[in-house]
Amino acid sequence: MADHMLQLAVGLSVGVLLLLLLLILIVCYLRRRKKEQMQYEELLSAVPSVPACSAPVILVSQGSWATPREIAFTLPPRFITQNHGDRKNNEQDKKEEEDPQRDVLAHRGSLSVRSWYPVGTVLAGLYSVPPLNEVVAPPPGMVSRLCFSVEYRHSSEQLMVFLLRLSNLPPRFHGNVTMVELRLLPDDRRPRQAKARGTGPDPEFTDCFIFQVSALRVLHSTLSVCVLSVEQDGKRHVVGRVLFSLEGEFGQAGRVLWRDLETEEDPQCSELGDVQISLSYSTSLQRLSVVVLRARGIQLLTDAGVCVQVSLQKHTQVVKMKRSCVVKGENDPYFNFRSTFKLRPQHLDEACVRFELQQPSSVRSEPPTPLGVVVLGPFMYSRGPQLQHWIDMVNTAQEPVTLWHGLRRPT
Repeated sequence: MADHMLQLAVGLSVGVLLLLLLLILIVCYLRRRKKEQMQYEELLSAVPSVPACSAPVILVSQGSWATPREIAFTLPPRFITQNHGDRKNNEQDKKEEEDPQRDVLAHRGSLSVRSWYPVGTVLAGLYSVPPLNEVVAPPPGMVSRLCFSVEYRHSSEQLMVFLLRLSNLPPRFHGNVTMVELRLLPDDRRPRQAKARGTGPDPEFTDCFIFQVSALRVLHSTLSVCVLSVEQDGKRHVVGRVLFSLEGEFGQAGRVLWRDLETEEDPQCSELGDVQISLSYSTSLQRLSVVVLRARGIQLLTDAGVCVQVSLQKHTQVVKMKRSCVVKGENDPYFNFRSTFKLRPQHLDEACVRFELQQPSSVRSEPPTPLGVVVLGPFMYSRGPQLQHWIDMVNTAQEPVTLWHGLRRPT
């Protein structure tokens, strides 16, 4: 019994000692924390207040070395740590100096501010930004450009086309709605459309198009992008086109591409001249209507004049051929030659129209001299603007599509 009472007394004594030790530690911690807080408040009272509108690094000076349109650019001040004993002496030195730049920046703690070092001025006029609603014409010689990205995923056999933005649109299109039509040639006939976000010279897009195409087929495909400007009454104007061949363009997946728009209103003629052609197709009548309007920049060999020969071909076979009257003595002849051909819808991918400008010979027995050739048709026969003209004709039934085409040498 005595041993049990002794163990109980020892336990109570140890518990009381531990409790007293814990209380002593808590009191010491609270006193130390209160002392540090009092020292911090003394430091704060010794530091001058900072103005709300002060600028710590860039100062606007009205001195002789900076004009009102210039901003003085200075290096940040140097900070040196100090002891509490030296703080009162430095405060007296600061009061004696009357430099206004020293009071611009004040820091908390035991830091003193040295002098500012001016290194020059920044011309604010060089960085002025024009208002967003102000229309600024692109510099002379700058062409309209399209920014996009292409990526092919072999696992799912999908071609991803991301439209990003347009740049340097002509000023007459700044107030209109900008639209883009995409096709993957030669298979797509119906275009996929996208509408730009906003107007102005640099409209932006956030659209992604997915084309399901095999890896073998995509290497022989061409991405066609047609940029349209739509007025408030719904009238459309073709701004330009981009034909992007996908062969060998997947080395860097998802890279951003810039391409110039090929405009139709190009004042420069080709080497052999240009011809203006109108095409229209009627599905109900199964009729192809062709109009050769005029030509420009034709290189005439003699004064015998010039005529145009239009022929409908299927593969290598000429189905029907027509020839216009001879227009004499003009390098920019006006033909307005109309012709129609019977063509079924299932043959639109097999037929083409060949235009050949000819100069009659002075001798009747000799054949005419060819001056240039243009072939309009599907992917089997044509590329570039000639192919795009044929696709536009197929997709806009009953409506004539008129474009200029450069002549190439006959083969």
